Amino acid sequence: MRRMAGDRWLYILLLPGLLYFVIFKYIPMWGVSIALQQYNPFLGMMKSPWVGFEHFERLFKDPDFFMLLRNTLLIGMYKLVFFFPAPIVIALLLNELRRQLFKRFVQTMIYIPHFMSWVVVVAISYMLLTTEGGAVNNLIEQLFGEKINFLLSSEWFRTMFIGQIIWKETGWGTIIFLAALSGVDAEQYEAAVIDGANRFRQLWHITLPAIRGTIVILLILRLGDFLDTGFEHVYLLLNPMNREVGEVFDTYVYTLGLAQGQFSYSTAVGLFKSLVGLVLVVSANYIAKKAGQETIY
Repeated sequence: MRRMAGDRWLYILLLPGLLYFVIFKYIPMWGVSIALQQYNPFLGMMKSPWVGFEHFERLFKDPDFFMLLRNTLLIGMYKLVFFFPAPIVIALLLNELRRQLFKRFVQTMIYIPHFMSWVVVVAISYMLLTTEGGAVNNLIEQLFGEKINFLLSSEWFRTMFIGQIIWKETGWGTIIFLAALSGVDAEQYEAAVIDGANRFRQLWHITLPAIRGTIVILLILRLGDFLDTGFEHVYLLLNPMNREVGEVFDTYVYTLGLAQGQFSYSTAVGLFKSLVGLVLVVSANYIAKKAGQETIY
């Protein structure tokens, strides 16, 4: 208590952020209890009858469960394999640029898409890919003689989905890695040049090891959102023709919870997704710690 009293101004600065998390993150967690109830808005959480794990049993027996799990896992894997490395690669390329004016111009251009909403991004994609006068499809028709229906094709759904994420978020994701790269000691590069190391050797033996800790921590955090595919983005791309490959837990929860009013069941689905994310984070953190890497706790 004496030590806390000595740092009282730091704790006062901490108070607004602490209150935010308590009020908007921790207190609402009590709401997950309705996953074990047959929740009735007129009775409230205190008087609604308890049904135990009935909603979880219903989820696992649902004929669409394996379709939802497969689609969610595949999209999560696509994001992990194709999107997660993209900011690292772009940051490494930007770090190699020596003309600062050109470097800042490129950074500005790749940051801009982050500030667009998914509605705008999907609308741009629609105008480019539609078979009714889309620029991309017009070019494909001129080259190959026929158009490709990207928007209604189940084969192109995941490719289009991950491509939009890469275009929108890669530039913004480079900020953390560029900050980590700015802390690399320049003398290490000078010593490497004297020893005859080329640019690739400098990248492999100096740059990548310097940001390895940042990469591991962000990877662990990314695994926590592995099943979080992004409701708005998926919902805007979804249609009856690609539902078999595009329907995920997020859109399923929206359909049942808000559109049909099945609050308890949709909460159980969301809780299942959160528990899987928790297990992935704890497991990845444990493995990283055993491997001697920096971890989040």
